[in-house]
Amino acid sequence: MGQWWQEDIVEPGKLPLLLLTLAFVATFALTRVIVRMIRAGKGPFSDNSVGGVHVHHVVPGLALLVLGGLVAFGAQTEAWRAAAALVFGIGLALVLDEFALVLHLEDVYWEKEGRMSVDIVLVLLGVLVLSLLMGSPVGIDEQTDQEVDNRISLMIWLVLLFASAFVAAVKGKLASAVIGIFFAPVAFVAAIRLARPDSAWARHRYANRPKKQARAVDRAARFDVRWRSKLESVRDAVAGKPNEPPGEPTTGPQS
Repeated sequence: MGQWWQEDIVEPGKLPLLLLTLAFVATFALTRVIVRMIRAGKGPFSDNSVGGVHVHHVVPGLALLVLGGLVAFGAQTEAWRAAAALVFGIGLALVLDEFALVLHLEDVYWEKEGRMSVDIVLVLLGVLVLSLLMGSPVGIDEQTDQEVDNRISLMIWLVLLFASAFVAAVKGKLASAVIGIFFAPVAFVAAIRLARPDSAWARHRYANRPKKQARAVDRAARFDVRWRSKLESVRDAVAGKPNEPPGEPTTGPQS
């Protein structure tokens, strides 16, 4: 552990990245706890409003992102870079927690579309963790040839992993892409198998291949019957249960 800390955190200058990651995770978790308490009408928290206008937490998040970025660019000492990383990590979590709101330009936080915010946060978290764990062959003193080879091999592996996760996402398998960041075989398998029929990949690659499109529809239907409810339960646990569409009865208390 001590060797990893020295060679992969201290010497490459990754301490600010580590602090950013910790601030990002802690802020996202705390934010989700607070908004769910507000939604349930529990605790001392309440919606913030200024002049009757609800202030979403993406607003202070953007301010912290700007502040952290400016401090980081102007920092001349390790202490200031560390402080900038903490501020930037907090702002990044607040902004990405409402990514879906920014994308749709409407408040979809508790709608199904709002789940995208959690997906984006988990993908970025995977990238941050892997960036901390991966060892670059550059900037490390007194490396053996074997250590250099190992670091290069790991970097190639991570490039393949991110490429597979990206392909899985384009194929409409965002859940597999997110899980695959943390468990590589899921990303690799999702990248090589058929795309979901409503994905961008299927629209461009299966448009003139009706048999393949039919196979994709059949496979997606079988997957949904077996796994969709389980995946949605996990997403409900993390993000909170989305609101029921207008006109549809609720099936129980919301989390």
